[in-house]
Amino acid sequence: MSQKALKYDIKVMEKGRVELQVPFSPGSHVTVFVVEQSKDIFNDLLDASQSNLDFWDNPFDDEDWNNA
Repeated sequence: MSQKALKYDIKVMEKGRVELQVPFSPGSHVTVFVVEQSKDIFNDLLDASQSNLDFWDNPFDDEDWNNA
C-alpha cells in the first residue's frame, strides 16, 4: 500500500486554529503531524538534505570511478 505525504506551509490563526484542504475523500482517515517551522538560517541546508538523490545516479560518473 502506497501512502501519499503532503506538506502544507500555513499560518496559525486566532485561538491556535489552522485550516487546510486535502485531496482525500470525505470520511478518509488521515494522520496529521504539526511541527512549528524554524526561523533559523539553516532552512536552505535542511531543504537541500531532503532533496532528490538522482544527482548521484550518474552512469558516466560511475564508469569513471569504477575504472579508477
